Amino acid sequence: MNIFDTHTHLNVENFAGKEAEEIAAARELGVTKMNIVGFDEPTIKRSLELSAQFSELYSTIGWHPTEAGSYTQEVEDMIVSHLSNSRVVALGEIGLDYHWMEDPKDVQIEVFKRQIQLSKDHDLPFVVHTRDALEDTYEVVKEVGVGPRGGIMHSYSGSLEMAQRFVELGMMISFSGVVTFKKALDVQEAAQKLPLDKILVETDAPYLAPVPKRGRENRTAYTRYVVDKIAELRGITNEEVAKVTTENALRIFGIDC
Repeated sequence: MNIFDTHTHLNVENFAGKEAEEIAAARELGVTKMNIVGFDEPTIKRSLELSAQFSELYSTIGWHPTEAGSYTQEVEDMIVSHLSNSRVVALGEIGLDYHWMEDPKDVQIEVFKRQIQLSKDHDLPFVVHTRDALEDTYEVVKEVGVGPRGGIMHSYSGSLEMAQRFVELGMMISFSGVVTFKKALDVQEAAQKLPLDKILVETDAPYLAPVPKRGRENRTAYTRYVVDKIAELRGITNEEVAKVTTENALRIFGIDC
């Protein structure tokens, strides 16, 4: 079994010095590729270092919505300077976060729009973080438009209907450990009914550990539990879910292997 964890943060302090151990542990559960997502300057730097060091790892880099107030031309130039790196497979995570509201909505929206356009200018998919802002996120994506490389709704937590609206715009839907939560019935319905070729799997480690590890620090290895839950919901084998979601990830990230 080969599983692609499309969104993990091995680049944060929780995993400092333990990255090789985490990669080995992931391999034991069938997780053989990982996308390391940088969201500010230190995590972007570390993501690029890790993807250069380990063949299993790829980088996604961008400016998180909770950092929107510090987005400058200098920041944008720094991000752009790395987008031609062959290990960088997407721009993100970008989007809107109305839960923490570190910056006003209009500031977040402007930074989100600029980075979607950057992804299109550099022929990359973009990865979206949205929290308590799903409708505004949809309107921004619709307005700016999804390029030919597409985009990803990371750690999706909305309804099937909203997921279908994003898919119609050209987005993929990525499921994290949230899909295993007992009360996440909307998310489970989306994972059950969306076309298989439109879904991805992820951990968002070290956050959002899935059942049966909920409440602990999440690990990229635990993508296996997300795969198992989606297989259960759809009444198919976990091998099929692993195969299709990995093929989907390789396609959207433009990885030829």
